[in-house]
Amino acid sequence: MDTTVESPPASEPAQKGHWRRLKWLLNPIFVCAVLLPTTISIIYFGLIASDVYVSESRFVVRNPQRQSSSGIGSLLQSSGLSFTRSQDDTYSVHDYVTSRDALRELDQRAQVRKALSSDKVDRFNRFPGLDWDDSFEGFFRHYRKYVTIDYDTVSSITTLYVRAYTAEDARKFNDLLLQMGERLVNNLNTRSRQDLIEVAQKEVRDAEERDKAAALAMSGFRTKQSLFDPERQAGMKLQGVAKIQEELITAEAELAQIRLLSPNSPQLGALKNRVETLRKAVAAENAKVAGAEGSFTSKTSAYDRLLLEKTFADRQLATALASLESARNEAQRKQLYLERLVQPNLPDMAAEPRRMRSVLVVFVLGMIVFGVVSLIVASIREHTE
Repeated sequence: MDTTVESPPASEPAQKGHWRRLKWLLNPIFVCAVLLPTTISIIYFGLIASDVYVSESRFVVRNPQRQSSSGIGSLLQSSGLSFTRSQDDTYSVHDYVTSRDALRELDQRAQVRKALSSDKVDRFNRFPGLDWDDSFEGFFRHYRKYVTIDYDTVSSITTLYVRAYTAEDARKFNDLLLQMGERLVNNLNTRSRQDLIEVAQKEVRDAEERDKAAALAMSGFRTKQSLFDPERQAGMKLQGVAKIQEELITAEAELAQIRLLSPNSPQLGALKNRVETLRKAVAAENAKVAGAEGSFTSKTSAYDRLLLEKTFADRQLATALASLESARNEAQRKQLYLERLVQPNLPDMAAEPRRMRSVLVVFVLGMIVFGVVSLIVASIREHTE
């Protein structure tokens, strides 16, 4: 009796290996986590996704710095490396470029909505998107995806990236945004210059009004009191009094001499009258200078106050005029400039989407998800068994 057992065909192990691999590929977890997403990504990035062109430009916002007296400062000035960094103004340009106002103007000048809503753009990137939000707010959120700003705080250089679905649109949008940024800087210059000069001009006008009021008060006082300068006029009066006193002294001496030599002289009465007249004249002139009401002394205090006010108003006006000239020079010195370091380029090939890398990323992420889920399922099965 033949007891020999027939061996299975040689192809049976290979068939079992193929079946295991097919079973592994048909694993629902692998299909859902790896195979299906990778297939969809291949179809989307290979056949559907639209080419995106990126235009790049670089600029800096600065204002010239005064010449430095040091050797290093002079060297930096001569090499063009020294400038004042205006980070606040740079951030203002950044905010404006990505603002709703910039989007409105850009849409008016370059039809951005029409370019982003073109039928040539795939449905996932076209505006409106899958949410069908056709409002301006939805458009603004969509627009923010296409404008990117990179700011280097060390060099103060801003890099502006603008994405579009044609190379010409990308460069045109980038150039228009730079033009609007330059206009914003010019407007900031104008407002800053106007603010500085307007404040100085107001101070000049106030000083002029005060000076005019002081001059009118001085003129009115002189007209009302019938005098020009109390001190000068009092000095002139005192000179006259001195001359009268000299005549009085001479007359008194003559009167004393006549009384001593010839008491019965007929000239004695005339000399007495002359002496009395000179004394009254001296008393009257002294009263005009240092008497009570109406004298130069009583008018000096009011005149000095008006003179002090006029002097102060003149100095204030001179200071205000100097401040105005300084404000004008300062306004010219603080002019801001938006300088283009790199003009918007015309891209010759699409920079996005990165198709192979995107598919590879989806595949790797799917494998990671598949591994994690498989470990969780295996752990659950061990606990249930």
